[in-house]
Amino acid sequence: MLQWQLWNRKFRAVLWTLTLIGVIAALPLGMQRWQMEGTSKQIEYVMNYRDIELVASYQYNPSAFIDKQLQQMKEAGVTTMAVFETTLDDLVTAKRLTVYNQSQLALLQGKAANLGLNETYVLFAGNEEAQVLKPLITASFERAGISVAPWAMDGRTGLQISAPIETASLISMNPDPLAMDRIHAAGFRILPRISDRILPYNEDEARAQLQQFKSYGVDRILFDGSAVKGFTDNAELHSLNSFANLLKEEGIGIAAIEGLKAPQSGFNTLAYLTDYNVVRLHSIASTLSTTISPETLKDRFLLAAKDRNIRMFYLNAGASRSLDKGGVVDPLDKLASALQGPDGAIQKLKDFGFPPGPAEPFDVKTASWAKAAKAIVCLGAVSLIALLIGAFANWLTIPAFLLGLVGSGGLYVLSKQTLEQGLALGAAISAPTLSLIWVLNVIRRRTEGTRRNVGGDWGSNNRPQSNAPTGNRGENGKWTSLLGDVFAVGRIKWIFTGLPAGQRFGNAITLFVFASLISMLGIPFVFGLLNNITYSLLLEQFRGVSLLHLAPIFLVALYLFLYMGSSVLENLRKLLSIQITVFWIIAAAILGIVGLYYLSRTGNEGQASSLEMMMRNTLETTFGVRPRFKEFALAHPLLLLGLFLSLRYRAAWVLVVVGSIGQLSMVDTFAHIHTPLQISLIRDLLGLCIGAAIGCVLIAVWQLGEGVWRRWVRPAIVKSVG
Repeated sequence: MLQWQLWNRKFRAVLWTLTLIGVIAALPLGMQRWQMEGTSKQIEYVMNYRDIELVASYQYNPSAFIDKQLQQMKEAGVTTMAVFETTLDDLVTAKRLTVYNQSQLALLQGKAANLGLNETYVLFAGNEEAQVLKPLITASFERAGISVAPWAMDGRTGLQISAPIETASLISMNPDPLAMDRIHAAGFRILPRISDRILPYNEDEARAQLQQFKSYGVDRILFDGSAVKGFTDNAELHSLNSFANLLKEEGIGIAAIEGLKAPQSGFNTLAYLTDYNVVRLHSIASTLSTTISPETLKDRFLLAAKDRNIRMFYLNAGASRSLDKGGVVDPLDKLASALQGPDGAIQKLKDFGFPPGPAEPFDVKTASWAKAAKAIVCLGAVSLIALLIGAFANWLTIPAFLLGLVGSGGLYVLSKQTLEQGLALGAAISAPTLSLIWVLNVIRRRTEGTRRNVGGDWGSNNRPQSNAPTGNRGENGKWTSLLGDVFAVGRIKWIFTGLPAGQRFGNAITLFVFASLISMLGIPFVFGLLNNITYSLLLEQFRGVSLLHLAPIFLVALYLFLYMGSSVLENLRKLLSIQITVFWIIAAAILGIVGLYYLSRTGNEGQASSLEMMMRNTLETTFGVRPRFKEFALAHPLLLLGLFLSLRYRAAWVLVVVGSIGQLSMVDTFAHIHTPLQISLIRDLLGLCIGAAIGCVLIAVWQLGEGVWRRWVRPAIVKSVG
């Protein structure tokens, strides 16, 4: 058994070597991604044309209002108008036609209604509308199995539709050609929004539709509804493959909407089939457009562009009634004002390196050596995970490594994606955990010494010997003895003397730097294993974020309480024999609340306080990149303070557990694959530097407090005791 333990201990050097080789192999993969992220910088600004038509419908002269808004949006910097598949209701809003049911028509004609039928009657606004829209409406309704017949009234052309008005108003048709003509003539690009509601899928009709779009210069489409075109009929007609081929033939890409509650069905498949000709789009809802301030809009756009690879911004504008203003109000003027000018959002993004222009997909290039490099990265990740397992059970080091190799081989056959995500998660957990386990062991060696067994009571008459320097007690000997009696608990030594403050500060800085470097070893495994374009486009996400935010904290705490003493079994026995009191119940409840709040802040859903928002904005303005608040304001400072105090006070070892939050967060920053590597790197380094500076301030404050204690408070207590 001793020989087996020795082999496992020596094998750790091999594992560390493989880990470092894996880190080196991941770097060129990261560089490849870094170069890819620089191939798409242009930002396209899109306005919802349907909203402009809706707002115009409440105006005295709708057509003149639309012309005015098109001109205003063009001057503001909007380059593209989004058009939807149309319905009879949309065409009524656009003043293209009027629609009547049987009763309305009878009332208009002064006749008795024919109560036996529920038909819909369409009357076109003019000859141009009739000529353009009549074929569109007829073909769409006949496709849906609804007959359409010519009809006229008072010399105006119309249609008689054999369906109730409630049904007829819901039939989807291709986008309004008259609207596209007007937009194109005004000098705008067009972003069609098409759905999967026009069924069944017909390849010839889809080809004709895309060719029509191409005649307007369309190079990207956006889907409307819960599914992409072709999804419903894909099982029978292989329509996704068909539509993808048509898109590639016409050179048309697609856009992915950020923040959907559920991804649009079939989008990932279509993205793959179109060779990921995809850009990410961020939408400003109409309800937000009416309340958002220009400054907030600018900051939101900039953050989305540089932090989340957003390349299209989509503006909505709803109309609302206002008694105070005595009419219908809309945010169109406010949106245009927020975009244009030297202080506008468009210029702000341009100054940051995101010029306006047609959105372009990332240029994805996969080198011939990438597959071999990723295999080496996988080997390094398995080694790092085996090192973590060996830190808790040395005899399992070699078996863990061998089992990891076998399991990785099996997962590669079954699910390559699961293998990459599993190894990335394991490496991301292992690196910060191992760094702080190393820190705890260094602290123990510099305080208790190399011995695990600490015997004797820490009192004035029976004080154990330690390998750590004892220093010169001198006139403070009486007080040191008194503190030893006060803080004595069982056979554990709680105060360590001998290291002066300057030396403890130097050791703390050194440990902080090396711990951070070891934690950062997990970063290359994350971006090396998850270097697929699907993660950059957020079509796939890194799984296990909650586990990453909890596992290192739990493992470091477990090591502290079970492995930093005489023996694991003895420490476990002591923990299990603790009497559960009201104090422990309250403490557990507080920890649970803190843990839930901590988890709530790990994603994008958490709410920040006003003070935190002010600090975020200040940092964003000053550095251009905002470091993570929990890193620079909490975890890093407390870790540095804890390292300084741990060399004198055993109780401060707990602060190392708190500090694990910052160490794991540095790795987690790179798990947001849709954030550019450059931004993540700057964010981590800023967090470390600012956190270290705050930690130094905390150490200085502590030292001042100790000085006051020693000079004035302690003599008073000693005098009263003695």
